[in-house]
Amino acid sequence: MKAARYYDRGDIRIEDIPAPTVQPGSVLIDVAWCGICGTDLHEYLDGPIFVPPAGHPHPVSGESAPIVLGHEMSGTVAALGEGVSDLKVGESVVVEPYIIRADADTSATSEYQLSRDMNFIGLAGRGGGLSEQIAVERRWVHPVGAMPLDQAALIEPLSVAHHAVKRSGAHAGDVALVGGGGPIGLLTAAVCKAEGLTVILSEVSTARMQKARATSVAHHVIDPTEEDVPTRVDELTDGRGADVAFECAGVDAVLDTLLVAVRPGGVIVNVSIWGHRPVVDLEKLVTKEVDLRGTIAYANDHVATIDMVQSGALDLAPFITSKIALDDLIDEGFEQLIQHSDQHVKILVHP
Repeated sequence: MKAARYYDRGDIRIEDIPAPTVQPGSVLIDVAWCGICGTDLHEYLDGPIFVPPAGHPHPVSGESAPIVLGHEMSGTVAALGEGVSDLKVGESVVVEPYIIRADADTSATSEYQLSRDMNFIGLAGRGGGLSEQIAVERRWVHPVGAMPLDQAALIEPLSVAHHAVKRSGAHAGDVALVGGGGPIGLLTAAVCKAEGLTVILSEVSTARMQKARATSVAHHVIDPTEEDVPTRVDELTDGRGADVAFECAGVDAVLDTLLVAVRPGGVIVNVSIWGHRPVVDLEKLVTKEVDLRGTIAYANDHVATIDMVQSGALDLAPFITSKIALDDLIDEGFEQLIQHSDQHVKILVHP
């Protein structure tokens, strides 16, 4: 079958590899769509990061580069392994793309995203969504019903946003400030709005501001090159400041701005994967007793986000900005995101 394999920084190759086989307790999936994630882009430009370098296998998967990329995938069940009886061939599904130890607790209350040696399918091995088929353990496969499969490919990044909002402890009626209008920023804003928060989004790109307005993910969109964000937030909150804020840009100035704009005792959730060590004025955090929290991936969020979309609380279709074939992955996918990132939210690949 055809697949996109990551060898090293700047080296991704479309190759023919053996198709996976279904094993006991697993599900074989015909991949319909796979999104290109910002993490994939980081691997292409700056990696290997999550990808185990050649000769240094991951302790759980046992694999190292070259590996098949892609972790934002949707598809249909092609075959069921022995012992799997609660899915049907042809059923539409998405994958929660974890690689964790077999004995890790994945119950409803566990924090398995923090388990030792955690990594991701499509980054540390076990196949990937940028291929024609993938075989996955049953526990990571979620049915999506009649949801269109192109939209279903966004359930994974939506779950990242959902988990970040959960980490914030925000409630309906709170004011949320989202710093950055890229894919995760827009989806985080969308989850906040769906949960009943008043959403303010700050973004410098004209195209991304237009997308934020077109998708109606925020009540207020601010251009920080035209307005002082903390001043505008004060105006919108009667001088109180935002209750929660989300750093979704990976930019020092954005985090610094959030520290000013959030209310005393407020919460900032860092969602970005940083490509550098930020320089930030932590004195603001100390004097305002701001709570700065990290967030990574998700844990038991996929079911909630699937329900959110199925109920009509959130429409994922407007976030899909391009669909391409696997053979066009580099020129029409990665290079588009490098050269014209502000023109895209999510590029989907059809293997």
